[in-house]
Amino acid sequence: MSCLTYYVVLPFSRTQDGALLALDGEETTSRDIARAQAAAIIGHWRGDDEIVGAIAFSRRGNPGSGHFDEAEILARYGETPDDLFGME
Repeated sequence: MSCLTYYVVLPFSRTQDGALLALDGEETTSRDIARAQAAAIIGHWRGDDEIVGAIAFSRRGNPGSGHFDEAEILARYGETPDDLFGME
């Protein structure tokens, strides 16, 4: 299988104690759509969670082998963690 590029929007909300919480990411079809969706969802609600920030990113890899390159941040909107990959 050849390499594929995935475009993802990762929204964030805040927990009751104020910590940022990553919600489920959503795959999109392009870099531009990921950026636009990330910008558009700020202030909207997903269930009981208000979206306070979002990151659009891409990641290239081979799903067959499980090898993926490091994610490339395309855009950040609203409140997002400084160290995305250090979050638990």
